[in-house]
Amino acid sequence: MTTTYTSYQTIAGNLTTSLERVSKQPDVARETEYYLAHIGDVKSIDDFFADTRLYNYAIKAHGLEDMGYAKAFMRKVLTEGIDSDDAFAKQLSDSRYSDLVESLNFARTGSAATSFEKAQKGVADKYARQTLEQKAGEENSGVRLALYFERMAPGVTNAYGLLADEALAQVTRTLLQLPDEFAASDIDKQAAAIEEAIDLADLKSPVKLSKLLERFTALWEINNSSDNYDPLAVFGSSSGYGISSDLLLSINTLKLGGR
Repeated sequence: MTTTYTSYQTIAGNLTTSLERVSKQPDVARETEYYLAHIGDVKSIDDFFADTRLYNYAIKAHGLEDMGYAKAFMRKVLTEGIDSDDAFAKQLSDSRYSDLVESLNFARTGSAATSFEKAQKGVADKYARQTLEQKAGEENSGVRLALYFERMAPGVTNAYGLLADEALAQVTRTLLQLPDEFAASDIDKQAAAIEEAIDLADLKSPVKLSKLLERFTALWEINNSSDNYDPLAVFGSSSGYGISSDLLLSINTLKLGGR
């Protein structure tokens, strides 16, 4: 039987090969070909939202597939950009929205936004990585969590960044062997406990991060040895990581439909 650690190491240890294999899968190759062939023709946010296929590809690439229906919300994210401290995306604790703006920064570069490599190959690379993690999770949710943590944790600057993302928080709680009830305690106390137990600088060190994920995958294997673990509790549906109550509140204040 392949363990969580072994499965994770097989993918992460040969990441380039793993990504190439995913990119060549017919469904992925077909959608990527369409995106790369047409994204350069998009000159405005209206153009972007008008092509559902491009829109769905880009938001999946950024791990936001579950937010596809909230077009008014996503339009606000892209319209306000990230250059202002009070921009909508900057007010959201989830960095994936700012990452989307970085890739397709219409607010900053206007009609040239899709001409940059980050809007073309950069998004395609993100799509392949998202698909890789998603498919890994179909067999073992712990592997998907480890791959996600490996990708996202180096960008975390404080404990609140780990807590704001349920997938990162799940890995952190597993690493520290904290009960699920810990998530219901005072947020400041949670942050203090994490910062005392984990040197956040270690997350930026590939060697130290690898050691943390070795511990996580071992503990995950022990804690989830039965088949009763529900990956939807962490991952939401096919690609995202669930929607927080404050995010739903923000969505509900906007008119659906992208206008």
